[in-house]
Amino acid sequence: MAALAAALVTVVLWGSAFVGIRSAGHAFSPGALSLGRLLVATVALGVISTLRGERLPSRERLRVAGPALLLCGVLWFGAYNIALNSGERRVDAGTAAMLTNVGPVLIAILAGWLLREGFPRNLFTGCAIAFAGVAVIALASSQHAATRTGVLLCLAAACAYAGGVVAQKVVLRTLSGAQTVFLCCVIGALVCLPFIVQLVHEVGDAPAGSVAWLVYLGLGPTAIGFSTWAYALSRTDAGRTAAITYLVPPVSILLGWAWLDETPARLAYLGGALCILGVAWTRRTSAAGRPLRAAADTGSRP
Repeated sequence: MAALAAALVTVVLWGSAFVGIRSAGHAFSPGALSLGRLLVATVALGVISTLRGERLPSRERLRVAGPALLLCGVLWFGAYNIALNSGERRVDAGTAAMLTNVGPVLIAILAGWLLREGFPRNLFTGCAIAFAGVAVIALASSQHAATRTGVLLCLAAACAYAGGVVAQKVVLRTLSGAQTVFLCCVIGALVCLPFIVQLVHEVGDAPAGSVAWLVYLGLGPTAIGFSTWAYALSRTDAGRTAAITYLVPPVSILLGWAWLDETPARLAYLGGALCILGVAWTRRTSAAGRPLRAAADTGSRP
């Protein structure tokens, strides 16, 4: 239950991130926004880790986890952020949230293959239902306030997200969640460092509201959201955990309507409903009454 609660906290924070990106995107370019939120998150996580007495991992642990850690930081914290920020300049917040949720389908496939989590029938049936929802959303987006480029960028973000999650699951076998998220933020910030000049100029010209959104993105969806995600991911299968993020689109749509007065195409609501149904299906129990693939081995976390 603790892992599920942590995952649901992540869902709410990540749902709000799509609205925050859309709002801050009026003042910040995609690269500068990515770098800004990662710098805020890095500082926040560094302070929290220091207060908690959390140490950096040993050289031996870094040697073991290094390749997967680097892959996670580059793909998820670097490439994903830039692609998503660019995509949200071309599609509304709710539609972007739903499009990027093709990621859990890819995660389930990669985790079943590379992490040997298997291919539980209910998980893949649920993912198939949710994937159908994504297809409906893409169709609706092509006739709504979205460009083809925006849709492709959001799908590229989903691919980076999938690769990052699978890599992070491997890292969590060796490093703690706090260590993993902090180091991934550092790697992501280094990837986005070429945008530092843009960030400095844009912060100076940006209105206070946009700067506040940037800080929120760093503290909420990044520092807290990724930490609760790492907690949940370390205690259950990657495929099942990722499937819960299909609940992000309804949250994003609700917040996008409330804060941005944005409403996706009517057909997109059908896609969102299919996403929710898919998540419910992945949580179904087996014939024996036990949850499919319940808490996986958490590895040798310190």
